[in-house]
Amino acid sequence: MPQTANHTAGTFNVADLTFQDFQKIVINDYRIGYESRQASLLGRREVLTGKAKFGIFGDGKEVAQLAMAKAFRTGDWRSGYYRDQTFMFATGMSNLKEFFAQLYAHPDIAKDPASAGRQMNCHYATRYINNDGSWVNQAETMNCASDISTTGGHMPRLLGLAYASKLYRQNKELEYLKDFSVNGNEVVFGTIGNGSTSEGLFFEAFNAAGVLQVPMAISVWDDAYAISVPASLQTTKEDISEILKGFQCEEGTNGYEIFKVRGWDYVALCETYERAIAVCREKHVPVLIHVIEMTQPQGHSTSGSHERYKTKERLAWENEHDCLLKMREWMINTAIATAEELDTLEAEAKKFVRECQREAWAELSGEIITELDETAEDILLLASVSHFKDELTELVNDLKAVIDPGRKDVVSAIRKALRITIKEDSPEKQTLIDWLKEERGKNHERYNSKLFTGTPYSPLNVPVVAAEYADNARLVDGREVLNACFDANFARDKSIVAFGEDVGAIGDVNQGFAGLQNKYGDLRISDTGIRENTIVGQGRGLAMRG
Repeated sequence: MPQTANHTAGTFNVADLTFQDFQKIVINDYRIGYESRQASLLGRREVLTGKAKFGIFGDGKEVAQLAMAKAFRTGDWRSGYYRDQTFMFATGMSNLKEFFAQLYAHPDIAKDPASAGRQMNCHYATRYINNDGSWVNQAETMNCASDISTTGGHMPRLLGLAYASKLYRQNKELEYLKDFSVNGNEVVFGTIGNGSTSEGLFFEAFNAAGVLQVPMAISVWDDAYAISVPASLQTTKEDISEILKGFQCEEGTNGYEIFKVRGWDYVALCETYERAIAVCREKHVPVLIHVIEMTQPQGHSTSGSHERYKTKERLAWENEHDCLLKMREWMINTAIATAEELDTLEAEAKKFVRECQREAWAELSGEIITELDETAEDILLLASVSHFKDELTELVNDLKAVIDPGRKDVVSAIRKALRITIKEDSPEKQTLIDWLKEERGKNHERYNSKLFTGTPYSPLNVPVVAAEYADNARLVDGREVLNACFDANFARDKSIVAFGEDVGAIGDVNQGFAGLQNKYGDLRISDTGIRENTIVGQGRGLAMRG
């Protein structure tokens, strides 16, 4: 099978393609989408059979994400949520083996580059610092902010990532930061479910982006439900783009370009994303792409079944409007592929996904089986010198009988062996004690390290500078000290900006920024509305982009 990544994303003009070239692109897209669907189906089975603890997937969203990936370019950013696996496969920012490694919580960062097994599945990220702490050249990579499980919590950060493009385009003093931007041409792609648009963070970030006019492209995946709760109980008029029409750009005003498109219409989706992202990238106008008539074939997650809350009519409609089924029908009707050719592609895709799953599981389980065998041998050695030989032997037999064992099973067996022999001492028992101590150290590295960067740039390495006061120091107001410090730092570093409520024109209610907007300009020192969450998010997004 070919690689999953869609390397044609954002690099061609359809008008310049021959039919054969177009045919290859469409077939490759369908393959990526079909592989993604099979990963979702297989991922759910892996959870229900006990290999993974929880699963939440992007089935039903594949075709829209294929279209979105075509508009995504080198230098762009994504700040989305946990339904975007097809997009990540199509852009090459993730692949199927990494998908399964994360599902199994593989703690090796080489196997799960997004989080080293520490995040829930389908939570994606790319690295934006190198191992030595230096910045990755973001202008030459595709970039993804780490996903978070709070479904609207990524919106404030999304604003900041997009605001960075505005600063890089409009503030010519930042032209030296060439590793972060090419003239602010980078679009920041955000995704969110229709239910989460009810969150205050969504509305706050949405309004702020309209005020600031930043290249932020928000896609709303609308499958008419938020877990079991229908849109009628979530959204006024059951339609988020309908109630946001007042944000639509008009001549002489700021605002958004708003698009609505069906999630199963491949052609319309590709055209919509091409138009929307072109406006966003060239004019720095934020866009909303409301993708409706989406489905969720497996329900919300592995925690339940959507048959419990969807009517038979709704389930039948979803089966009929499955986006991959619709794409397949269109491909056959337009002679892009025959049914037999697609049958062959689908069979190959299923086999490939299964191979990736087995490889990912073998890479994790192989390590655990080795540890289990070593542990069983050590417990049997303890049994050979213990009065509790029968109990320890039974413990080993139980351990070896575990289907798809995890590290918890191994550690639990050792702890139980130590409890059984609590009143005995022997070198064999000490071996188990030493093993458990060593394993705790390994687990700390696997699951508790990297909370801070371990490079020379770690905040833990910042030296303490004690305050020193001369005997004849002049007594001044604190605001004067702050103002002088801000002034010195803004003069020292052109990349520093400040923004917030009352910071700009009046120089802060306590005058810490007095006169500085006039001195450094309103791009570097600016006022904001009353929107505390997105002020913080704006800062986070800017920091991530240098």
